Amino acid sequence: MKFLDQAKVYVRSGDGGAGAVSFRREKFIEMGGPDGGDGGKGGDIWVEAVDGLNTLIDYRYQQHFKAATGGHGMGRLRAGANSDDIVLKVPAGTQIFEDDNESLIADLPKAGQKVRIAKGGNGGFGNAYFKSATNRSPRHANPGQEGEERWIWLRLKLIADAGLVGLPNAGKSTLLAAVSAAKPKIADYPFTTLHPQLGVVRAGGSSFVLADIPGLIEGAHEGHGLGTRFLGHVERCAVLLHLIDVTGDDPVKAYRVIRKELKAYSAALAAKPEIVAFNKIDVAEAGDLAAKLADFKKRIRKTPLPISGATGKGVDEAMKKLLTVIAAARQGVESPGVVAEEWHP
Repeated sequence: MKFLDQAKVYVRSGDGGAGAVSFRREKFIEMGGPDGGDGGKGGDIWVEAVDGLNTLIDYRYQQHFKAATGGHGMGRLRAGANSDDIVLKVPAGTQIFEDDNESLIADLPKAGQKVRIAKGGNGGFGNAYFKSATNRSPRHANPGQEGEERWIWLRLKLIADAGLVGLPNAGKSTLLAAVSAAKPKIADYPFTTLHPQLGVVRAGGSSFVLADIPGLIEGAHEGHGLGTRFLGHVERCAVLLHLIDVTGDDPVKAYRVIRKELKAYSAALAAKPEIVAFNKIDVAEAGDLAAKLADFKKRIRKTPLPISGATGKGVDEAMKKLLTVIAAARQGVESPGVVAEEWHP
């Protein structure tokens, strides 16, 4: 299944049915009077978050949704039928925006949440409704109200507890495959991961969802590489795991590149709790690793966790640290000892 996290769709609710103009005409019954029924209501358009979906791919193949018109009224005081509503099913975490893709209509972070985005028109009154002591034979009825129409944007933000960020080839996909049952593509070239990947991690008798975000590069906020589009998927995360390839020439520069892109995208995202990890320690020389750790602590004032996604060394400790922050976030308290820190150029 292809991953699609944004889709534009057109919706139109149903028009109301027209009221009827009718008079009772039966043998041996004089002055039967008006008996035109009311029209039925047009269908509404709803958006509902459901379980079992993690992409908006369905809306690539169908972009137009139109509810049916309500049934028209008939004689003998028969009302028209209400037309059925249309429900657009989306993954939990979907946001709905106006046509400008900026004005938020609704946010559906939990399965079961539902919002009406286009109300169907009410049915018109039949001529029986207008009968009165001074108007015993009304010869008019109301047409049904028109439905609403609009273009909307559906934008998915994955529901994950923790997010993996880092430069391309930092080992994010390898780590995700090592700690969960996810099977992301792994290769020795940049931008192997083209779409966010989710995995369920079990640690310390509990579990959480970890999201692997495609690698950022310098200038991503200006559209370089894959851009920052997928960073929206970690906006709901409680904590970020920042992976740095320790075999690179300058881990400090790599760290600062990602921090700069996070800040350029969103100050709120950059302020999230963060755990820094030096990955690929299995292929780094001991002396070189120690020197880079010391330099990083001196210049950034953070102590990275040395881990290896390939061998699993240090991975359990990293997952437990993530779980500590996540558990605190679930309880609505700040996690002790792990906070977002300002980095210094």
